[in-house]
Amino acid sequence: MIVASTNHGKLAEIRAALDFESFEFVTAADLGLEPLEVEETGDTFAENALLKAHAYVDAFGLAALADDSGLEVDALLGAPGVISARYSGEGATDERNNEKMLGALSDVPERDRTARFRSVIALVYPNGTSLMADGSCEGSIGLAPRGSGGFGYDPLFLPEATPGRTMAELEMAEKNAISHRGSALRALRHKLVAEGRG
Repeated sequence: MIVASTNHGKLAEIRAALDFESFEFVTAADLGLEPLEVEETGDTFAENALLKAHAYVDAFGLAALADDSGLEVDALLGAPGVISARYSGEGATDERNNEKMLGALSDVPERDRTARFRSVIALVYPNGTSLMADGSCEGSIGLAPRGSGGFGYDPLFLPEATPGRTMAELEMAEKNAISHRGSALRALRHKLVAEGRG
């Protein structure tokens, strides 16, 4: 099964959560192929996940798993949302996105910095059938980045489930147990088992 991502952090989370013997998760690079650049034109996480999964099925002829995820900050009316990875504009990096986020919230007190990570996962088979699953993780945005693990906004995000620690300060197993993507992957796992595919 091909994963529609070049993000090694996502791939590690997927492999850890969906450790079925019948599945092997690979990337285009693992197959010696160029990854696709899929334009995320959807208005929702679900639309973008399906766009990416279908594009990978069409290009590689393999079952494809894609996720679209992002951060929704209440004080920013749900932004950055579906543009989380591109929040700081063209050539966006995690560091620039985090800097922009801190700037946008510079006048917002800690009690009002509530936020959530959301993830929607699409699994599409070559015959066109698909499975969808979603998950979320409630928390807040810290005042400064902390931690060396994870990626994206993890150094800023303080999950409700781990008071005082950012997502980037958690071990992989801890993160998967509470994260939006971990929640979505567990939901997908249940669906796969129910269908006898796992």
